[in-house]
Amino acid sequence: MTVSATSTASLPPGLVVAPQLPDLLLPVKVRRGVLGFLRSHPTVAFGGALLLCLVLVGIFAPFLGTVDPTALAPAKRTRAPSADFWFGSDLLGRDIYSRVLYGARISLSVGLSVALLASLAGLAIGLIAGFVRWADSILMRVMDGLMSIPPILLAIALMALTRGSVGNVILAITIAEIPRVSRLVRGVVLSLREQPYVDAAIASGTRTPMIILRHILPNTLAPMLVQATYICASAMIVESILSFIGAGTPPTIPSWGNIMAEGRALWQVKPYIVFFPAAFLSVTVLAVNLLGDGLRDALDPRMAKNL
Repeated sequence: MTVSATSTASLPPGLVVAPQLPDLLLPVKVRRGVLGFLRSHPTVAFGGALLLCLVLVGIFAPFLGTVDPTALAPAKRTRAPSADFWFGSDLLGRDIYSRVLYGARISLSVGLSVALLASLAGLAIGLIAGFVRWADSILMRVMDGLMSIPPILLAIALMALTRGSVGNVILAITIAEIPRVSRLVRGVVLSLREQPYVDAAIASGTRTPMIILRHILPNTLAPMLVQATYICASAMIVESILSFIGAGTPPTIPSWGNIMAEGRALWQVKPYIVFFPAAFLSVTVLAVNLLGDGLRDALDPRMAKNL
Protein backbone atom coordinates (compact mmCIF):
# COMPACT_ATOMS: atom_id res chain seq x y z
CA MET A 1 0.00 0.00 0.00
CA THR A 2 1.52 3.34 -1.07
CA VAL A 3 0.96 6.60 0.77
CA SER A 4 0.78 9.79 -1.33
CA ALA A 5 2.47 13.07 -0.45
CA THR A 6 -0.90 14.76 0.15
CA SER A 7 -2.02 12.13 2.62
CA THR A 8 1.36 12.30 4.35
CA ALA A 9 1.13 16.05 4.76
CA SER A 10 -2.29 15.74 6.34
CA LEU A 11 -1.02 13.42 9.06
CA PRO A 12 -0.55 14.78 12.57
CA PRO A 13 3.00 15.98 13.35
CA GLY A 14 5.27 13.37 14.83
CA LEU A 15 3.46 10.44 13.20
CA VAL A 16 5.81 8.27 11.12
CA VAL A 17 4.48 6.26 8.21
CA ALA A 18 6.01 2.78 7.83
CA PRO A 19 7.56 2.10 4.44
CA GLN A 20 5.84 -0.30 2.10
CA LEU A 21 7.04 -3.89 2.52
CA PRO A 22 7.44 -6.32 -0.37
CA ASP A 23 4.91 -9.13 -0.72
CA LEU A 24 6.19 -12.28 0.94
CA LEU A 25 3.62 -14.60 -0.64
CA LEU A 26 3.42 -15.25 -4.35
CA PRO A 27 0.17 -14.25 -6.03
CA VAL A 28 -2.35 -17.06 -6.16
CA LYS A 29 -2.99 -18.29 -9.67
CA VAL A 30 -6.61 -18.68 -10.58
CA ARG A 31 -7.49 -22.20 -11.71
CA ARG A 32 -8.90 -22.30 -15.19
CA GLY A 33 -11.11 -25.35 -14.91
CA VAL A 34 -11.06 -28.36 -17.20
CA LEU A 35 -9.56 -26.53 -20.20
CA GLY A 36 -6.72 -25.19 -18.10
CA PHE A 37 -6.06 -28.65 -16.70
CA LEU A 38 -5.93 -30.16 -20.20
CA ARG A 39 -3.58 -27.43 -21.44
CA SER A 40 -1.24 -28.05 -18.54
CA HIS A 41 -1.31 -31.82 -19.09
CA PRO A 42 -1.36 -32.51 -22.84
CA THR A 43 -0.75 -36.23 -22.29
CA VAL A 44 -4.09 -36.53 -20.50
CA ALA A 45 -5.78 -34.51 -23.24
CA PHE A 46 -4.31 -36.57 -26.09
CA GLY A 47 -4.85 -39.95 -24.45
CA GLY A 48 -8.36 -39.06 -23.31
CA ALA A 49 -9.34 -37.70 -26.74
CA LEU A 50 -8.00 -40.78 -28.51
CA LEU A 51 -9.78 -43.10 -26.10
CA LEU A 52 -12.99 -41.11 -26.46
CA CYS A 53 -12.81 -41.46 -30.25
CA LEU A 54 -12.46 -45.23 -29.94
CA VAL A 55 -15.39 -45.39 -27.52
CA LEU A 56 -17.53 -43.40 -29.95
CA VAL A 57 -16.47 -45.71 -32.78
CA GLY A 58 -17.69 -48.71 -30.79
CA ILE A 59 -20.96 -47.03 -29.81
CA PHE A 60 -21.83 -45.71 -33.26
CA ALA A 61 -20.46 -48.68 -35.24
CA PRO A 62 -23.86 -49.38 -36.91
CA PHE A 63 -23.84 -45.86 -38.40
CA LEU A 64 -20.28 -45.87 -39.76
CA GLY A 65 -20.88 -47.73 -43.01
CA THR A 66 -20.75 -51.20 -41.48
CA VAL A 67 -22.70 -54.35 -42.29
CA ASP A 68 -23.63 -57.38 -40.21
CA PRO A 69 -20.24 -58.53 -38.80
CA THR A 70 -21.41 -62.16 -38.73
CA ALA A 71 -22.87 -62.26 -42.28
CA LEU A 72 -21.19 -64.98 -44.38
CA ALA A 73 -20.32 -64.51 -48.07
CA PRO A 74 -18.12 -67.42 -49.21
CA ALA A 75 -18.00 -66.04 -52.76
CA LYS A 76 -16.28 -62.89 -51.45
CA ARG A 77 -13.76 -64.46 -49.09
CA THR A 78 -10.17 -63.19 -48.69
CA ARG A 79 -10.81 -60.04 -50.71
CA ALA A 80 -8.09 -57.42 -50.48
CA PRO A 81 -8.93 -53.95 -49.11
CA SER A 82 -10.96 -52.03 -51.69
CA ALA A 83 -13.89 -49.62 -52.02
CA ASP A 84 -16.31 -52.49 -51.26
CA PHE A 85 -14.27 -53.96 -48.39
CA TRP A 86 -12.31 -51.17 -46.72
CA PHE A 87 -10.28 -53.59 -44.59
CA GLY A 88 -10.77 -56.63 -46.82
CA SER A 89 -12.70 -59.82 -46.04
CA ASP A 90 -11.78 -62.93 -44.07
CA LEU A 91 -11.88 -66.66 -44.86
CA LEU A 92 -15.69 -66.74 -44.65
CA GLY A 93 -16.27 -63.56 -46.63
CA ARG A 94 -17.12 -61.43 -43.59
CA ASP A 95 -16.32 -57.73 -43.75
CA ILE A 96 -13.24 -57.09 -41.59
CA TYR A 97 -14.01 -53.38 -41.29
CA SER A 98 -17.36 -54.14 -39.70
CA ARG A 99 -15.90 -56.84 -37.46
CA VAL A 100 -13.11 -54.55 -36.24
CA LEU A 101 -15.48 -51.71 -35.37
CA TYR A 102 -17.90 -54.02 -33.59
CA GLY A 103 -14.93 -55.69 -31.90
CA ALA A 104 -14.13 -52.36 -30.23
CA ARG A 105 -17.27 -52.85 -28.16
CA ILE A 106 -16.01 -56.16 -26.78
CA SER A 107 -12.48 -55.02 -25.94
CA LEU A 108 -13.52 -51.72 -24.40
CA SER A 109 -16.34 -53.36 -22.44
CA VAL A 110 -13.96 -55.95 -21.05
CA GLY A 111 -11.26 -53.40 -20.23
CA LEU A 112 -13.54 -50.89 -18.51
CA SER A 113 -15.51 -53.56 -16.65
CA VAL A 114 -12.39 -55.29 -15.34
CA ALA A 115 -10.87 -51.95 -14.30
CA LEU A 116 -14.03 -51.00 -12.38
CA LEU A 117 -14.63 -54.36 -10.69
CA ALA A 118 -10.97 -54.99 -9.84
CA SER A 119 -10.60 -51.46 -8.45
CA LEU A 120 -13.65 -51.76 -6.20
CA ALA A 121 -12.72 -55.21 -4.90
CA GLY A 122 -9.04 -54.35 -4.50
CA LEU A 123 -9.92 -51.08 -2.76
CA ALA A 124 -12.08 -52.87 -0.18
CA ILE A 125 -9.44 -55.54 0.47
CA GLY A 126 -6.60 -53.01 0.62
CA LEU A 127 -8.44 -50.73 3.07
CA ILE A 128 -9.23 -53.60 5.43
CA ALA A 129 -5.75 -55.14 5.18
CA GLY A 130 -3.98 -51.82 5.67
CA PHE A 131 -6.01 -50.51 8.61
CA VAL A 132 -7.14 -53.66 10.43
CA ARG A 133 -3.91 -55.24 11.61
CA TRP A 134 -5.25 -58.71 12.43
CA ALA A 135 -6.78 -59.08 8.94
CA ASP A 136 -3.62 -57.96 7.16
CA SER A 137 -1.75 -61.27 7.32
CA ILE A 138 -4.78 -63.32 6.26
CA LEU A 139 -5.82 -61.21 3.26
CA MET A 140 -2.32 -60.53 2.01
CA ARG A 141 -1.36 -64.21 2.06
CA VAL A 142 -4.35 -64.91 -0.16
CA MET A 143 -3.32 -62.08 -2.49
CA ASP A 144 0.27 -63.36 -2.53
CA GLY A 145 -1.01 -66.78 -3.56
CA LEU A 146 -2.97 -65.29 -6.46
CA MET A 147 -0.02 -63.13 -7.53
CA SER A 148 2.28 -66.14 -7.61
CA ILE A 149 0.32 -67.38 -10.65
CA PRO A 150 0.81 -65.44 -13.91
CA PRO A 151 -2.42 -63.55 -14.71
CA ILE A 152 -2.81 -65.12 -18.14
CA LEU A 153 -2.43 -68.65 -16.75
CA LEU A 154 -4.87 -67.92 -13.95
CA ALA A 155 -7.37 -66.55 -16.46
CA ILE A 156 -6.96 -69.63 -18.69
CA ALA A 157 -7.51 -71.92 -15.70
CA LEU A 158 -10.65 -70.05 -14.68
CA MET A 159 -11.97 -70.06 -18.24
CA ALA A 160 -11.38 -73.81 -18.46
CA LEU A 161 -13.85 -74.25 -15.60
CA THR A 162 -16.59 -72.25 -17.31
CA ARG A 163 -18.01 -71.85 -20.78
CA GLY A 164 -16.75 -69.14 -23.09
CA SER A 165 -18.63 -65.86 -22.77
CA VAL A 166 -17.87 -62.18 -22.32
CA GLY A 167 -19.09 -62.24 -18.72
CA ASN A 168 -16.85 -65.18 -17.80
CA VAL A 169 -13.87 -63.49 -19.46
CA ILE A 170 -14.48 -60.35 -17.39
CA LEU A 171 -14.77 -62.41 -14.19
CA ALA A 172 -11.62 -64.43 -14.90
CA ILE A 173 -9.48 -61.36 -15.66
CA THR A 174 -10.91 -59.45 -12.70
CA ILE A 175 -9.87 -62.18 -10.24
CA ALA A 176 -6.36 -62.10 -11.72
CA GLU A 177 -6.09 -58.29 -11.40
CA ILE A 178 -7.50 -57.78 -7.88
CA PRO A 179 -4.18 -58.51 -6.07
CA ARG A 180 -2.44 -55.62 -7.85
CA VAL A 181 -4.95 -53.06 -6.64
CA SER A 182 -5.18 -54.49 -3.12
CA ARG A 183 -1.42 -54.36 -2.59
CA LEU A 184 -1.23 -50.80 -3.92
CA VAL A 185 -4.05 -49.60 -1.66
CA ARG A 186 -2.62 -51.44 1.34
CA GLY A 187 0.73 -49.71 0.90
CA VAL A 188 -0.95 -46.30 0.77
CA VAL A 189 -3.08 -47.07 3.83
CA LEU A 190 -0.06 -48.22 5.85
CA SER A 191 1.53 -44.81 5.38
CA LEU A 192 -1.69 -42.88 5.99
CA ARG A 193 -2.66 -44.58 9.24
CA GLU A 194 0.49 -43.21 10.91
CA GLN A 195 -0.41 -39.60 10.12
CA PRO A 196 -1.17 -37.22 13.02
CA TYR A 197 -4.72 -36.51 11.86
CA VAL A 198 -5.54 -40.22 12.04
CA ASP A 199 -4.13 -40.40 15.56
CA ALA A 200 -6.20 -37.36 16.48
CA ALA A 201 -9.34 -39.00 15.09
CA ILE A 202 -8.65 -42.15 17.10
CA ALA A 203 -7.99 -40.15 20.24
CA SER A 204 -11.26 -38.26 19.81
CA GLY A 205 -13.18 -41.54 19.77
CA THR A 206 -14.02 -41.72 16.07
CA ARG A 207 -14.97 -45.22 15.03
CA THR A 208 -12.80 -47.17 12.61
CA PRO A 209 -15.32 -47.22 9.70
CA MET A 210 -15.67 -43.42 9.87
CA ILE A 211 -11.90 -42.95 9.97
CA ILE A 212 -11.54 -45.09 6.87
CA LEU A 213 -14.30 -43.27 5.00
CA ARG A 214 -13.33 -39.72 5.99
CA HIS A 215 -9.54 -39.79 6.22
CA ILE A 216 -8.16 -42.88 4.48
CA LEU A 217 -10.40 -43.50 1.48
CA PRO A 218 -10.13 -40.03 -0.15
CA ASN A 219 -6.32 -40.21 -0.11
CA THR A 220 -6.26 -43.60 -1.87
CA LEU A 221 -8.42 -42.61 -4.84
CA ALA A 222 -5.70 -40.83 -6.84
CA PRO A 223 -3.18 -43.73 -7.01
CA MET A 224 -6.00 -46.22 -7.47
CA LEU A 225 -7.35 -44.22 -10.42
CA VAL A 226 -3.96 -44.33 -12.13
CA GLN A 227 -3.67 -48.07 -11.47
CA ALA A 228 -7.15 -48.60 -12.92
CA THR A 229 -6.01 -47.24 -16.29
CA TYR A 230 -3.16 -49.74 -16.45
CA ILE A 231 -5.51 -52.56 -15.45
CA CYS A 232 -7.87 -51.53 -18.26
CA ALA A 233 -5.05 -51.77 -20.81
CA SER A 234 -3.83 -55.08 -19.39
CA ALA A 235 -7.36 -56.53 -19.43
CA MET A 236 -7.80 -55.75 -23.13
CA ILE A 237 -4.51 -57.46 -23.94
CA VAL A 238 -5.36 -60.53 -21.84
CA GLU A 239 -8.80 -60.74 -23.45
CA SER A 240 -7.22 -60.69 -26.90
CA ILE A 241 -4.74 -63.38 -25.88
CA LEU A 242 -7.51 -65.59 -24.50
CA SER A 243 -9.58 -65.16 -27.66
CA PHE A 244 -6.53 -65.73 -29.84
CA ILE A 245 -5.81 -69.11 -28.26
CA GLY A 246 -9.50 -70.08 -28.23
CA ALA A 247 -10.07 -69.72 -24.47
CA GLY A 248 -11.90 -66.40 -24.50
CA THR A 249 -15.04 -65.13 -26.16
CA PRO A 250 -16.87 -67.54 -28.50
CA PRO A 251 -15.85 -67.41 -32.19
CA THR A 252 -19.32 -66.16 -33.10
CA ILE A 253 -18.66 -62.89 -31.22
CA PRO A 254 -16.50 -60.44 -33.20
CA SER A 255 -13.55 -59.45 -31.05
CA TRP A 256 -10.07 -58.34 -32.00
CA GLY A 257 -8.55 -61.52 -30.60
CA ASN A 258 -10.93 -63.74 -32.57
CA ILE A 259 -10.27 -61.83 -35.80
CA MET A 260 -6.51 -62.21 -35.40
CA ALA A 261 -6.89 -65.89 -34.52
CA GLU A 262 -8.90 -66.53 -37.68
CA GLY A 263 -6.35 -64.77 -39.87
CA ARG A 264 -3.13 -66.20 -38.47
CA ALA A 265 -3.17 -69.12 -40.92
CA LEU A 266 -2.99 -66.69 -43.84
CA TRP A 267 -0.66 -64.16 -42.22
CA GLN A 268 2.04 -64.46 -44.90
CA VAL A 269 -0.30 -64.06 -47.88
CA LYS A 270 -3.17 -62.01 -46.35
CA PRO A 271 -1.57 -59.94 -43.56
CA TYR A 272 -4.36 -57.36 -43.52
CA ILE A 273 -6.68 -59.82 -41.74
CA VAL A 274 -4.42 -59.61 -38.66
CA PHE A 275 -2.99 -56.13 -39.18
CA PHE A 276 -6.16 -54.05 -38.76
CA PRO A 277 -7.44 -55.56 -35.47
CA ALA A 278 -3.88 -55.56 -34.11
CA ALA A 279 -3.50 -51.88 -35.03
CA PHE A 280 -6.76 -50.96 -33.30
CA LEU A 281 -5.75 -52.92 -30.21
CA SER A 282 -2.35 -51.21 -30.10
CA VAL A 283 -3.84 -47.73 -30.50
CA THR A 284 -6.41 -48.40 -27.76
CA VAL A 285 -3.80 -49.67 -25.31
CA LEU A 286 -1.57 -46.70 -26.18
CA ALA A 287 -4.43 -44.26 -25.49
CA VAL A 288 -5.18 -45.83 -22.09
CA ASN A 289 -1.49 -45.85 -21.12
CA LEU A 290 -1.06 -42.21 -22.14
CA LEU A 291 -4.09 -41.31 -20.06
CA GLY A 292 -2.65 -43.20 -17.09
CA ASP A 293 0.77 -41.56 -17.41
CA GLY A 294 -0.81 -38.12 -17.62
CA LEU A 295 -3.01 -38.72 -14.60
CA ARG A 296 -0.03 -39.96 -12.62
CA ASP A 297 1.87 -36.73 -13.30
CA ALA A 298 -1.20 -34.58 -12.67
CA LEU A 299 -2.25 -36.23 -9.41
CA ASP A 300 1.25 -36.56 -7.94
CA PRO A 301 1.83 -33.39 -5.83
CA ARG A 302 5.59 -33.67 -6.38
CA MET A 303 5.24 -33.68 -10.16
CA ALA A 304 2.06 -31.72 -10.78
CA LYS A 305 2.31 -28.30 -12.32
CA ASN A 306 0.51 -25.28 -10.96
CA LEU A 307 -2.59 -24.67 -13.00
